[in-house]
Amino acid sequence: MAPEHDGGSGQPTILFDKDGTLIEDVPYNVDPARVRLARGAEASLRRLAAAGFAAAVVTNQTGVARGYFTLRDLDAVRDRLAELLAEQGVTLRGFYACPHFPMGSVPEFAIACDCRKPGGGLVRQAVDELGLVASRTWVVGDSWADIAAGRSAGCRTLLVGPEWRLGAFLPPGRRPDFAVPDLASGIDVILADRLPAGDAPVGERAGQLEPSAP
Repeated sequence: MAPEHDGGSGQPTILFDKDGTLIEDVPYNVDPARVRLARGAEASLRRLAAAGFAAAVVTNQTGVARGYFTLRDLDAVRDRLAELLAEQGVTLRGFYACPHFPMGSVPEFAIACDCRKPGGGLVRQAVDELGLVASRTWVVGDSWADIAAGRSAGCRTLLVGPEWRLGAFLPPGRRPDFAVPDLASGIDVILADRLPAGDAPVGERAGQLEPSAP
């Protein structure tokens, strides 16, 4: 699923996981009234807007394959999230959702795929359709699956949230470039990053995770 985006202008865009990263984690929610930005996200998003960044979402939505809701139901979630981001000055350029789950109950979606994180297919789709350069694009998420998907697509990766202290100890394919306790700290990393494109391949800076020591 890749609903509306602006046609690939190449505007610097951060690819966010949705639940637990950009918004509060309410399992299998498709009620737009229950969509709320994660704690502290407002100030962080305003800083991104001031720096010229837009946002896109890359999310696993197994509820479709499980029969809990439909792809169309996700449109309302996308639209509400776009409203919340716009209130902070950030444009939502894309909303990419993988509906698949091999053990699902809806045959059409009960399949293995490359778009389901930790696969990198959905991230690559977002990069291509939004006109981004993978090596300059950040993937931000709260789990190793988000990081693995970003690394697979050649993006920079940032682990935020409760699992951040594990970042330095993950296997190479799941290890983030940076790991920090919250989104605000993650935005500090992104805005402070001044490495020229191609100066360091993804993963070379994994030993510089800050602050990820237990």
